[in-house]
Amino acid sequence: MSTAPLEEPPRTGEIQLTERHRWRAYWVCVGVAALTILDLSKVNVALPSIEKAFGAGSTELQLVVSGYVLAFGLTLVPMGRLGDQRSRRALFIIGLSLFTVTSLACALAQDVTVLLVARLIQGVAAGIQMPQVLGLIQQLFRGAERGKAFGLFGASIGIATAFGPTLGGLAIAIGGPTDGWRGIFWMNVPLALFAIAAAIWLLPATRTKSRRKLSLDPVGILFFGLAILSLLWPFLFTTGSPSDDPNRWWLLVPSVLFIGAFIAWERAYETRGYQPLVPLDLFSVSSYRNGTALASAYFAALPALFLLTTLFLQTGAGIEPVFAGMVTIGFALTSALTSWLGGLWVNRIGRPLVVWGLGVMLAATAALVAAALFVPAERVAWVMAGIMIAAGAGGGLVVSPNQTLALADIPPDRGGLAGSVGQLGQRIGTAIGSAIALAFFYATIYNEGGSAPTSVVYHDAYAIGMVTVGVALALAFVVSLADLTSRAKRAV
Repeated sequence: MSTAPLEEPPRTGEIQLTERHRWRAYWVCVGVAALTILDLSKVNVALPSIEKAFGAGSTELQLVVSGYVLAFGLTLVPMGRLGDQRSRRALFIIGLSLFTVTSLACALAQDVTVLLVARLIQGVAAGIQMPQVLGLIQQLFRGAERGKAFGLFGASIGIATAFGPTLGGLAIAIGGPTDGWRGIFWMNVPLALFAIAAAIWLLPATRTKSRRKLSLDPVGILFFGLAILSLLWPFLFTTGSPSDDPNRWWLLVPSVLFIGAFIAWERAYETRGYQPLVPLDLFSVSSYRNGTALASAYFAALPALFLLTTLFLQTGAGIEPVFAGMVTIGFALTSALTSWLGGLWVNRIGRPLVVWGLGVMLAATAALVAAALFVPAERVAWVMAGIMIAAGAGGGLVVSPNQTLALADIPPDRGGLAGSVGQLGQRIGTAIGSAIALAFFYATIYNEGGSAPTSVVYHDAYAIGMVTVGVALALAFVVSLADLTSRAKRAV
C-alpha cells in the first residue's frame, strides 16, 4: 500500500498516513458532517408535532430551526481559526461530545424553553466540529483527488439534507404524533458515540509544538458576533404573525455599523502584525469570493425548499409526516450521484457544471409551485416526488463542484478558516432564507385563513413562501454566470 505525505503548515510538520487510513479518516469526517446537517433538515418535519406537544407558537417553531443555525454560524469562524492554530482532532472530538449531550437534552426536554436552549447549545457544538471537517479534508487531499473527496463530501451532504425529513417523519411514525419528535434527537446519541470512538481511533493527530502564541482576536470576535446577531435577529423573529414587532428591523442599522467596525478593526489588527479573525485577503481571491457568495445564496434556498414542501404536504395535503418526508428521497439519490460525478468532472469542466445545476434547480422550483397550485391533493405528493428527482440531479452539480472551485486557490494551512468562513455564509443564508420563507408562509395563512385556514390557503402560502427560494436561486445563478465570465476573460 502506498503512502501519501500530507503537506502541513510549518507549525505542525508533515504527517504520513497510508491511503487506507487516510480514507477512513475522511469518512469519519464526512459522517459527522452529515450528522450535523441532518439535524438541520430532519427537525423540519417535526414542527407540527412540536407545536402540538408544547402548544408552541410560530416564533418558538422558528427558533427551533433558525436558532440552531444562528449558534452554528456564530461559532464557525473562531473555531475554524482555533483548529488551524491548534488541534483539529481535539476540537472535533470536543464538538462531537457536546453535540451528543445536547441531543440527549433535546430528547428529554419537558417544555419548549428547554428545547430551545438545548438547540442553541447544539448549534454551538455543530459550529465547533464542522470547520475541523473541512480543514481535515483540505489537509488530507490535493489536486484532482481533492475534487473527488469534495465530490463524495457533497454527495453525502446532499443525502443528509434530503433524507433528513424522511428520518424525522419515520421517528414520528414510530413514536407517535405527540412524542415521536423526540426520536429525532434520540437517534443522534448512539450515532455520535460511535463517531467519537471512530474519531479517537482514526483521525490523525494534527497538533505539534508551536512557537506561535495562540491568537484568537477577541475584539474581532466581539464585533463579529454582534454583527451576525444583529443581522439575523430581525429575521429570526419574523413569523408573519400580527404580533411581530416592526421595531426589530431597526437592528439592521447597528448590524451595518458592527460590520464596518469589524472590517476596520481587522485591517488595523493585521497592520500591527497580528493575525485577524478573518483575513480579508481571502476575499481578494475571486474564485473563493464568488464561490462563497454563490453557496450562501444556494443554501438560503435549499433548506427553505425542503421546509416549505414538508409543511405544505402535512398541513395543506393532509399527508402523514413520514410520507411527507419521503418525497425528498429522490432528491437525495440523484444529488448523491451527480455530486459524485461533479467531483470527477469539475477539474475538466469547471464552473459551467454549477451553472447547469442551478438552471435545473430553478426550473424544478417553478414546477413544485405549479404542482401545489394545480395538482389534486391525492396526487400532489407523487408529482412533487418526481420533480424532486430532477431537482436533485441539478443540486448535486452545485454543492461539491462549487466547494472545490471555491477552495482551489486557498493554501491548505488556511483550509479550516476558509472553509468555516464559507460555511458561515451558508448558515447565514440558511437562517435568513428559512426565516423569510416561513414568514411568508405563516403571514399568508394569517391574512387569508384567520383562525381556521382551508387547504386552499396552504396552497397559496406555499406558493408565496417559495418566492424566497426562487429569488435566492436566481441570485446564485447570476453569481455563477458572473464567475464564469470572469474566468473566461482571465483565460484569454
